[in-house]
Amino acid sequence: MIRDALAPLLALADVSEAIEEARSAADAAFAHRALRRGTARIERIAAEVTLQNAVASAALEGSKWDPDGVRAGTVTDPVLQGALRVSAEALALAPRWLKAPPQVMTRLHILAARGVVADLGRPAPHGGTARLLALGPVLNSSAPALLRCAVVHGELLALRAFEGPNGVVARGAGRLTLIAAGLDPRGLLPVDVGHLDREPEYLGAAGAFATGTPDGLRSWIRHCASAVTAAAGALSRICDETPLVS
Repeated sequence: MIRDALAPLLALADVSEAIEEARSAADAAFAHRALRRGTARIERIAAEVTLQNAVASAALEGSKWDPDGVRAGTVTDPVLQGALRVSAEALALAPRWLKAPPQVMTRLHILAARGVVADLGRPAPHGGTARLLALGPVLNSSAPALLRCAVVHGELLALRAFEGPNGVVARGAGRLTLIAAGLDPRGLLPVDVGHLDREPEYLGAAGAFATGTPDGLRSWIRHCASAVTAAAGALSRICDETPLVS
């Protein structure tokens, strides 16, 4: 069973502890008083999370833009626009993610790659279709949400599963996993901000994951836990900086 296949990953040095620390950091951020003070303020916080997450994901894809320009609506770069669409549609896609991952991955690619590549919604010829299909049982395993997120995100990166901005798709799938599996049910963690904050580590750990070695898997999972912890800090800052709505 996939559940048994993922269980050894929790036994890797410091992995369980890192996952628990990330979960605790997320729970502390979710307890911020701003997230208990009216729908309008929470909506403004969620909108800023969506924007910052997309800007970070695009930057990791090599498309770096000033967030103020993005807020002003002056950036038309297709990679950035695709990242915005993926980030904005996460909550809507989450209910289908665990039930129909191939269809949702198709949707993620259409959102991410519109205006970048012509062939939308299909895995790349070298994308490893069998390994993509194997992600369904991974998503529905009993492993912690963050561990499932790390495996799905890492696999999509390693496979270079989709043409064009594959990293935007992979990061979108990782964030969807955190939402659908219950770690971040309201989609308030800008996880890609956490990845960008540790960009050299992100790139190195992703390469290490692709080797399939225990050390490589450990490095990647610990990085993903660190990214969630950093995202929790980013959420708290967004909450602090979002004024009350009169």
